[in-house]
Amino acid sequence: MNGNNEFDLFQEMMADVAPIKHDTVDNSQQSHKPTEAQLARQIAAQSLSEGDPEYLSIDYAKMLKPDDIVAFKRPGVQDGVFRKLRLGKYDIHARLDLHKYTLKDARDEILRFLKQCQRMDIRSVIIVHGKGERSNPPAMMKSYVCQWLEQITDVQCFHSAQRHQGGTGAVYVMIKKSQEKKLETRERHLNRRS
Repeated sequence: MNGNNEFDLFQEMMADVAPIKHDTVDNSQQSHKPTEAQLARQIAAQSLSEGDPEYLSIDYAKMLKPDDIVAFKRPGVQDGVFRKLRLGKYDIHARLDLHKYTLKDARDEILRFLKQCQRMDIRSVIIVHGKGERSNPPAMMKSYVCQWLEQITDVQCFHSAQRHQGGTGAVYVMIKKSQEKKLETRERHLNRRS
C-alpha cells in the first residue's frame, strides 16, 4: 500500500464522523485574583520572622573551614546582580559585627538586623562573623551564619567579602525589598504606563 491509498482509505473511514461539541467547558478567560487572606499568608511566609528565631537551629551546622569562600544564590536572582555583589560593587549601607557574640545572641541579632534593614529599605549589607581560626571547632560562627542566611527567605544571595572588607571573615548579603517597597515600585511602573 502506498501513502496515497492509505490517506484515501482514512478519509473514506472518517467521512461520516462529526466533531464533538463541548458544551461543558467555560472558555471565558477570568483572571485569578488572590483573596486578602491569601495575600496575608504570602506576605507572612516571605518575611523575616521576628517573633520566632527558633527555626534557625543552633544545634547543628555543616562545618566550614576558616578560609572557605562561601556563596549562595536563590533561584531567580540574576547572575549580574550576584556577580556585582560578589565583587563588592554594591554600596554597603549597614554592617553587623558578630565578634564576641554567643551563637544564640548572634542568631537573634542577625534576624533583628536584617528585619531593621528591610524596614529602612537597605538592601546590601555586610555581616562580619570572623574566620574563627581559634574557635573550637574552627569557623563555628561562620558555619552557623551561612546556614542561617540560607534559611532566611528574605536573603536573596550572599558571598564572602573582598579582602579589604573582611575577606572570608565576612559576607556581603543582598536582602529582598520589603512588601511596601515592592508595592511602591509596582505603582510607579503602573503610573508610567498610564
